[in-house]
Amino acid sequence: MFATPKATLPIPTSRLYSKVLLLILFYFFAAISIWLGFLSLRGGVRFVRYLQAEAGKETPAFTPFVSVFVPCRGLDEGLKENIGAIFGQDYPAFEIVFVTDQSDDPALGVIDEARRSFNKESGPTMQVVIAGPATDRGQKVHNLRVAVSWADPQSEVFVFVDTDALTNPNWLRSLVAPLQDESLGAATGYRWFVPGSGGLASHLRAVWNSSIASALGADEQKNFCWGGSTAIRRETFQQARVVDYWRGTVSDDFAITNALRAGALRIKFVPQCLVPSVEDCGWRELIEFTNRQLKITRAYAAHLWKGVLFGSVIFALVFFGGFALVATRAVLGLSFVTPLVLLLVIFSMGAMKAHLRVSAVRLIIPDQRLRSLGTSLAHIFLWPFASLLYLCNALAAAFSRRITWRGITYELKSPNETVIIRGMSDEL
Repeated sequence: MFATPKATLPIPTSRLYSKVLLLILFYFFAAISIWLGFLSLRGGVRFVRYLQAEAGKETPAFTPFVSVFVPCRGLDEGLKENIGAIFGQDYPAFEIVFVTDQSDDPALGVIDEARRSFNKESGPTMQVVIAGPATDRGQKVHNLRVAVSWADPQSEVFVFVDTDALTNPNWLRSLVAPLQDESLGAATGYRWFVPGSGGLASHLRAVWNSSIASALGADEQKNFCWGGSTAIRRETFQQARVVDYWRGTVSDDFAITNALRAGALRIKFVPQCLVPSVEDCGWRELIEFTNRQLKITRAYAAHLWKGVLFGSVIFALVFFGGFALVATRAVLGLSFVTPLVLLLVIFSMGAMKAHLRVSAVRLIIPDQRLRSLGTSLAHIFLWPFASLLYLCNALAAAFSRRITWRGITYELKSPNETVIIRGMSDEL
């Protein structure tokens, strides 16, 4: 007798529809992700072209007397070198105003040592301002508000710089020069993290931060000020009522940016003022830093936070969910070529942008650590994880507005209301 062939059990219609729907949704969001990736790559190319064009330009001979404000709190990595670099600026006449909230801040000893080791016959004048504790705003903002009132009467330009920035000898000249155009609101640089020992967390922070740097460029209406490297005419500072915008805020640079935009004033990005921050971090410091940045962004520029949340959700679902889809289909013996190709396209665009970006920055920052194989590989391969970290940061900002910065905990109630929860002068 012939054996009766076994009947093939049909796939339930509901399961079949679910699989088809899952693929359709993946392809739909993959198309969005590819489009966003293309726009991002195009932005990266524009950033590179801008850096290349600006790097070859001659700096205008505009050197008015400048007040450089340096807010301090605690001991930053490389503080002595960074302070020494400010003293050593190739600029004819300027003063440095160091400001801190406590007279026993350990940074003051380093500042005094750096000043005594400065050997030039002529150099900047210096003063130290003790601002006292803040009550209704961020400590850094409070320090700056007090410090600007101590500026030399002959000062025409205010410059703000952070103590974790390692400036090159022409940084001040390059930052001030664009203000020769009196219609310009401000000139700004930005920070570029350079890992010291090359740890994974440090490299991930550098990659995470680099995407913000490349948002700057030729469009002076869309640029923003970074408080660690910004120059503004004293007259503009007063007319834009920056001190009023500092009231109740924890972010000095968002406030300056908003004040200038309210007056329809342009902000020029100066690539020569991309400053390296040479320091390492652990995983806890990485999460704390990146969460703080997104919480501040949500408080002072909610539209940017929403954009980060939307873009990172789509990317995480498509990229990391896509690899899960590919693995599942491979195990089940189903075709996975198309979704894999789409994922490779997304990765390639991001890797290309990251490579172009770091290659362009090497033209500006001569630090050899930026030219290492480890740095190149980190920017090429860690960018998807930086995007995933952005998602985690955006979600953290959705549920909390509490941040800890330089040992002080704040609750960001609104753009004009900051509550100081706890201050710990012995924490950094």
